Amino acid sequence: METSQPRTRNPERTRKQILDAATVEFTNKGIEGARTDEIARAAGVSKRMLFHYFNSKDGLFQAVLEKIYLDIRSAEENLDLTGRDPIEAMAELCIFSFEWFAKHPEFMAILNEENLHGAVHAKASDSVLTLNMPLVDIISKVLKKGEKEGFFRPDVDPVELYISIAGVSYLYFSNMHTLSEIFGRDLSSREELDKRRQHVVEVILGYLCHPETQPSVPNAKSRK
Repeated sequence: METSQPRTRNPERTRKQILDAATVEFTNKGIEGARTDEIARAAGVSKRMLFHYFNSKDGLFQAVLEKIYLDIRSAEENLDLTGRDPIEAMAELCIFSFEWFAKHPEFMAILNEENLHGAVHAKASDSVLTLNMPLVDIISKVLKKGEKEGFFRPDVDPVELYISIAGVSYLYFSNMHTLSEIFGRDLSSREELDKRRQHVVEVILGYLCHPETQPSVPNAKSRK
């Protein structure tokens, strides 16, 4: 009779399974509505194992928050913005941010939940601040390069700029259903998404660039 081999423990894989399941649960139900037993079931682990890794439901939500920030910041680093023409770099950051909201609805849902709770998990996290500061440095370098080359206006605050880049995309997706009804458009259609993405790029570059150096922004190809 053959004896079954014991399953090899893989803490990294187990942790990822729990985080993936928790992201879905928190996205759909928020912190209060999320059930740790459902997260454990979806992850294929015991509830005891869940608390072994994350201590509490709040600890698990904090880990999910840290992960979604790590995901977007890692993807932004791959854009190599500092190695590009500054106008092209800022346009690419706008496009990237817009498409991230479109493709990652969990990102918006988790951030909405965190804001409803006064950012208590972000305050308790050692990594959220450190994850976001490199992006500010990258934007600062692009802005300085653009200013030096005569394209960008001087003294642009990189944090204010990034809030604007995120904001003009965020509202579109957070209010997509009501705005679609109010204006009689399907704002989730690819045609409307492409139009809005183009608008975002033009709005941000319109603020950044001197009138005499304002570029003609070509239509970006659809990113499916």
